[in-house]
Amino acid sequence: MLAFIDQIVIPFLASLYGAVGYLGVALAMAIESAMIPLPSELILPFAGFLVSDPTKIEPLTHGAWGFWIVVVVATLGNTVGSLIAYAIGAWGGRPFLERYGKYLLIRPHEIEIAERFFSRWGAQTAFFSRLLPIVRTFISFPAGVARMPIRSFVLYSTAGAFIWSTILVWAGVQLGERWVDIRHALQPFDLLIAVIVVVGVVLFIWLRLGRPFPGRRREV
Repeated sequence: MLAFIDQIVIPFLASLYGAVGYLGVALAMAIESAMIPLPSELILPFAGFLVSDPTKIEPLTHGAWGFWIVVVVATLGNTVGSLIAYAIGAWGGRPFLERYGKYLLIRPHEIEIAERFFSRWGAQTAFFSRLLPIVRTFISFPAGVARMPIRSFVLYSTAGAFIWSTILVWAGVQLGERWVDIRHALQPFDLLIAVIVVVGVVLFIWLRLGRPFPGRRREV
């Protein structure tokens, strides 16, 4: 993992920011929130490091990097990527699940439950998920599948992304050249969340296989 970060992710971000500056931050955040795991725990602190060094020149404005400009463009990029993932879920997700969901042990009424869940709790889900590693990358897809109201989704997702961006850019400013330490500090949380997800999936499958579908009797 560390080799991947050092050899691929960091050189990619350095080249991107060096070429298109603020637009690179927005693009990287759009990629991350569109379900491609380019971690914002690297995207934003690296930008914060550039903000902390007045000798680093932003290529579009030819001036020093601005803290709030980075936060705003990162938030906008996150919103654009989230809308892409939302659209995939809304326009392709449900038909896919209806057609192939049975092979994934998902029944039609469970899709309806997800829709009701996001209809009732979607605003809170879209907001708080933006503050969680891993989850923030993928939450837009189920929101789209559940057809969460688009205005609420954009509002709360953007609010959560703004807070997340502000925290990580500020942390990058404080750490300076040690900005990559933020990613290392958050890795245990990634592992914990991944373990919870895996355990949840295993438990779901075990319960599903251990219980018959409606209308089906167990074979003796």
